[in-house]
Amino acid sequence: MPSNQRAPLESLYKAARGRGVEFSEEFVPTTRTFDTSELRLSYTEWGDRGLPAVVLLHGFAQTSHAWDLITLGLADRFHLISLDQRGHGDSEWATDGDYSLETQQNDLDEFIKSLGVSGINLVGLSMGGRNAYVFASRNPHLISNLVVVDTGPNGMRSGRSRIRNFVTMPDELDTFEEFVERVHFYVPQRSLDQIRNSLLNNIRQMENGKWTWKYDRLLRDPNYRRQAASQDQLWAYWESVKCPSLIIRGGNSDVLTSETVAEMTSRNPFSESAVVLESGHLVPGDNPAGFLRVIRPWLLERV
Repeated sequence: MPSNQRAPLESLYKAARGRGVEFSEEFVPTTRTFDTSELRLSYTEWGDRGLPAVVLLHGFAQTSHAWDLITLGLADRFHLISLDQRGHGDSEWATDGDYSLETQQNDLDEFIKSLGVSGINLVGLSMGGRNAYVFASRNPHLISNLVVVDTGPNGMRSGRSRIRNFVTMPDELDTFEEFVERVHFYVPQRSLDQIRNSLLNNIRQMENGKWTWKYDRLLRDPNYRRQAASQDQLWAYWESVKCPSLIIRGGNSDVLTSETVAEMTSRNPFSESAVVLESGHLVPGDNPAGFLRVIRPWLLERV
């Protein structure tokens, strides 16, 4: 492997060990692309293709690499496919600015069907969690198990405002380390090693030498409004999911309340819930070892 490709992985392994993530070997992922009818999507694969398939969907303003600490800890038992959703990471941006729920569902439909795999385990965080349970409700023949991380039909306004305030901050900084400092202020529980590793795949250097995020700037525009489903529609989607489903909430989440989780489990008899302590909304990054202690046995019991 070329040294310039090895460096980010060494950073990942170091960050994983520093956060208590257990992994049986230093797995090496593969990055691939898929052309939908509208644009090109990028995705990352971990593990043997003969193992049970897990598709992972990141949250708003993230990339597929938001799952790296988790995929590293699961790759001995699963074939993991982490997607850069449209406008994020290395996937193409929507030239028409369409990031609606329906368009994201169309992307996911084409992508998952292209894998040629049945019985997929679908995992999503925040925006990705919403996309996951809507897709599972519409495609019960494709999804065997569902994991929804810190999202639901209802969300706390304070948490959403905090996220919006973060992503609309000035998005061009002079140095890589300025981004490290900004993210560390936002998530102080994460180590600097973990943040630096994450940013290797989440920001890019522009021609003018400055650094910026790797997602469509339109999504950072405070005046931009995506076409969204209503709460009633989202509840209807959630209630129609028929596969075993796990809701994972961050113990300190300011987005998903314990009351909403209780309502979700009461309105869908196929669901159950778990809490990962010492984590906020971005559970897999805030406490990756704790997250793995929940999701790994739950999936292994069902494949």
